[in-house]
Amino acid sequence: MGALATVREELDRAYGAEAFTAQPTADGIPTLWLGRDLLLPALRFLKREVAGPFAMLYDLTAVDERERHHREGLPAADFTVVYHLLSLDRNADVRLKVALAEPDLTVPTATGIWPAANWYEREVWDLFGIRFDGHPHLSRILLPPTWQGHPLRKDHPARATEIGHYQLDDEGEDYEQEAMRFRPEDWGMQRHHDHTDFMFLNLGPNHPSAHGVFRVVLQLDGEEIVESVPDIGFHHRAAEKMGERQSWHTYIPYTDRVDYLGGVMNNLPYVMALEQLAGIEVPDRVKVVRVMLCELFRISSHLLFYGTYAQDIGEMSPIFYMFSDRQKIYDIIEAVCGFRMHPAWFRIGGLAGDLPRGWDGLVRDFLDYMPARLDEYDKLVLGNRTVRRRTVGIGNLSGEEAVDWGVTGPNLRASGVEWDFRKERPYSGYDQFEFDIPTAEGGDSFDRCMVRVEEMRQSLRIIRQCLDNMPPGPHKAHHPLTTPPPKDRALHDIESLISHFLGVSWGPVMPAGEVEIPIEGTKGAYSYYLTSDGGTASYRTRIRTGSFPHLQVLPEMSRHHLVADLIAILGSIDFVMADVDR
Repeated sequence: MGALATVREELDRAYGAEAFTAQPTADGIPTLWLGRDLLLPALRFLKREVAGPFAMLYDLTAVDERERHHREGLPAADFTVVYHLLSLDRNADVRLKVALAEPDLTVPTATGIWPAANWYEREVWDLFGIRFDGHPHLSRILLPPTWQGHPLRKDHPARATEIGHYQLDDEGEDYEQEAMRFRPEDWGMQRHHDHTDFMFLNLGPNHPSAHGVFRVVLQLDGEEIVESVPDIGFHHRAAEKMGERQSWHTYIPYTDRVDYLGGVMNNLPYVMALEQLAGIEVPDRVKVVRVMLCELFRISSHLLFYGTYAQDIGEMSPIFYMFSDRQKIYDIIEAVCGFRMHPAWFRIGGLAGDLPRGWDGLVRDFLDYMPARLDEYDKLVLGNRTVRRRTVGIGNLSGEEAVDWGVTGPNLRASGVEWDFRKERPYSGYDQFEFDIPTAEGGDSFDRCMVRVEEMRQSLRIIRQCLDNMPPGPHKAHHPLTTPPPKDRALHDIESLISHFLGVSWGPVMPAGEVEIPIEGTKGAYSYYLTSDGGTASYRTRIRTGSFPHLQVLPEMSRHHLVADLIAILGSIDFVMADVDR
């Protein structure tokens, strides 16, 4: 609440106290409603004029308010546009909201303040139908240009069985193909300039081990990249929409797929947000087990990045060695969780089960084995002269640019900004562990790889501390909203039995409110901004992933480089197996 007083006082002095309506939230983030006319002045003020500026647009999204019941004390709204700002200097957040009424669903664009607002505003237009006046190219980003409706509106069907049978005849196919045609003029590009004819090249659509396919349209002057347009709109799994139709508990397996290499790390921001909302305090043993598994998945994800990074540049051997090492990690995860890639093992209030006998031997063997392997990989990859020639000085991104574009995680730290949620806002007991935050200064494709390699060594340090200091105790909190409650309690008294039945059949009934807790994921900051209307399912599920802003900054990193350099830049961003399209 201290942060709220500080931000509120600054805004009140600038615009008057009557201009804002404060909203209490379960996460404690200062949340203020303001008028549409005041939006851009307030955003500029917070970014440029306050001490300790809110320099990062962490997220931008919307909520369809039309079916929400628990809105006590909030301004009337049919839709709400939500701006989440982050100040690295203050280590503080602020959330600004603008209420909109039908049919006037428009707000001014924030692209003149943050370049990162471009894709976020396109996403809100695509999924909610809210227009952003002055946007340079307000077009659909995830769905086809011919799509009818806006899927995250409450009146849009949530299942294919709720709509009619889809058919596409030859005429319709021609229409869809024509709608997908790339026209450079639509993106502010010229076909000719100063007696030069630009060439437009499709890199892709290809399948970089991600959901759907990824495409980059390149504007070339010879082999030099003049401009590029990333396109992620080939597949949309509607993970946020599914969050509104599943119960709080049954949605957990869906979170695993947000980053296919993140495993249970994807569960963590979701279950922690709900624990914050419900006031559930998890046992110390649960916290340490969660940390251990998250760091194992971090190493597994970074190993695949490391191998594919080297492969894209031209080295074939490292990826085979690294896949072998990943299997050793999956053997541990399978022994603990029962599954390998998507165990969905974290629960609201705890874990699906306790650690099995023999887990410590498996972990100890891996910790004794892995450091020497990383040293060998340094010789194979980071010490390779060809790798350095193809990556050093390629795709540079300064710290200021990274913050401006909403870059987080290893890509931010490679640009010289030492920011890690595990250190700045310790969660799940990370403040009890000793580890360092690797950073670099150049912000190029080599630095982005080097930072991840050093992060693997730090993860090994954290896992060793988990092994040596695993606390005793239960693997689940004794709380009525824990799902499912411990079986021994369910067999002991009728109240726990009823809670078990309701939790498994329909899911727990969470208190009304809003909550978001970011974590340091494998590819950047992950968080779930959850709105509860006091029911058994989320009213609005917003997923903030790392790869979405990182792909948006690709044109900034690739401009004036050669086409061949783009492979190194793409590989160093690390979006492999990331659900960039939600």
